[in-house]
Amino acid sequence: MISTPEPMPESMPRRHLLRGLSALALAPWLDGCQHTPTRPLTIASHVWPGYELMFLARREGWLVSSDLELLETASIPASLAALGDGRADGAALTLDEVLRARAGGIALQVVLVLDISAGADVLLARPGINELRDLAGKRLGVEPTSLGTLMLHKVLAAAALPASALTLVPLDIDEHLAAWEREKLDALITYEPTATLLLAQGARRLYDSRKIPDTIIDVLAVKPEAITRQPEALAALVAGHFRALRHLRHNPQDAAYRMAGRMGIPAAEVLDAYRGLELPDLELNRKLLDGATGRLRAAAEEVSRVMLAAGMLSQAADLSDLARADFLPESS
Repeated sequence: MISTPEPMPESMPRRHLLRGLSALALAPWLDGCQHTPTRPLTIASHVWPGYELMFLARREGWLVSSDLELLETASIPASLAALGDGRADGAALTLDEVLRARAGGIALQVVLVLDISAGADVLLARPGINELRDLAGKRLGVEPTSLGTLMLHKVLAAAALPASALTLVPLDIDEHLAAWEREKLDALITYEPTATLLLAQGARRLYDSRKIPDTIIDVLAVKPEAITRQPEALAALVAGHFRALRHLRHNPQDAAYRMAGRMGIPAAEVLDAYRGLELPDLELNRKLLDGATGRLRAAAEEVSRVMLAAGMLSQAADLSDLARADFLPESS
């Protein structure tokens, strides 16, 4: 197990001295010399297979820091809102959302690549819709996020259809399942674990992220001031993620059982939800996060171009200081 070293304890004589001081005498000294952070490092995340390893680590007690909090949200917009109003110091987000947040004035740096989508983001359709061109005139549900817009842009390009050819129905991810079951949609751009539930109900896969490799990348992105304030907590979170990843690879059935409840799908289907994901290990993370030549930088440049074309950015994304690898453990 890779863990962050605990702070060095104070000497016993000094502890005894402090205990002997009155609260009144001690207060001014504490005001000027307190080193313990007043708030934990708070990371926002909604349910998505690539993010669940952090929550598995929390459940199993592998996050060896008391200055760390995982804030559970319902969707990407909810996580972005938590970043914007200061409730969260960082979030698990897609790379395109990180670029959009940075363009909007929220300083974020990528410290960990959680997953690369290779089929887990999908366009599902009802029986009878057999090809992308059959979407013309149909109701298509899509999350009103840059990820949803990115997938929509790619789907429309592949179908050779303008957006005006469809009726677009904006839906947050927590609304996807109910909207489908109430037959308010003919097709839906969604992702795991919702995709697994809908496929079990007869939905058909028309398009997925295998068609756009290295485009949908999920990352842990944190505000620079929080990185400076809580470096040990951040290192503990990253180490906990890799420990959970090892557990998933070595004991997949056990990990699936432990993650099923939060993911909201049967344990038998949890591993299916991971089939469309590449989960980068420590060595691959080092290659991805290399600032000059890493795949993340190249992917960000391509995503920036797509977002510009789709009108999601007004100018090319500023990629300076986008990623840093110094919080990766020395070894796994």
